[in-house]
Amino acid sequence: MQQCPINYLPEEEDDAREVVDLIKKAGRNVLAIPGDIRDEAFCGHLVTQAVKGLGGLDILVNNAGRQQFCESIEELTTEDFDATFKTNVYAMFWITKAAIPHLSPDSVIINTSSVQAYEPSEILLDYAQTKAAIVAFTKSLAKQLAPKGIRVNAVAPGPYWTVLQCCGGQPQEKVEKFGANAPLGRPGQPVEIAPLYVTLAARENSYTSGQVWCSDGGTGTL
Repeated sequence: MQQCPINYLPEEEDDAREVVDLIKKAGRNVLAIPGDIRDEAFCGHLVTQAVKGLGGLDILVNNAGRQQFCESIEELTTEDFDATFKTNVYAMFWITKAAIPHLSPDSVIINTSSVQAYEPSEILLDYAQTKAAIVAFTKSLAKQLAPKGIRVNAVAPGPYWTVLQCCGGQPQEKVEKFGANAPLGRPGQPVEIAPLYVTLAARENSYTSGQVWCSDGGTGTL
């Protein structure tokens, strides 16, 4: 049975247990590693534990994110700004840096950006900046790791329904209409974007690197 490692905050234990059960039902064992990726030392520990549990590392997906709306830069605190960058950018850097020594030719790194990198919302000032940084990180690292045979790509979701939206990521009035402006008339569901990650990880796409693949319900952001 294949094994899948996941990371979660210790206070998210109950939610993580539900995810673990779903993964097991899909026929995979789960290596659950609690901890805060805003801490550089833990990021190194996370990679070490994943490599130990898996017996190696072939695919790295940087998907953790923090999104909290704020309507004015004057109200955006340094603490919130820092937390968003630590979660979305620093953690990606730390985890990737720790993972690279364990990756071999044909390995894959997939980062999660957002259409916010290209069409930033006025209430997501810090979040949009991090997603733009992820695009630049992806394209630059793809060039750097190409001689090693390691591919680096990113997925840029549009209006996808996730817990980010209903846990402070959007005002309530926007949550109620979330995704309605997309040409398809609704938000996407996580199951609809998962195949993009699988496709980017597949060896059949061995010539694809440094790319950002968008899924936004027909808006055509990219």
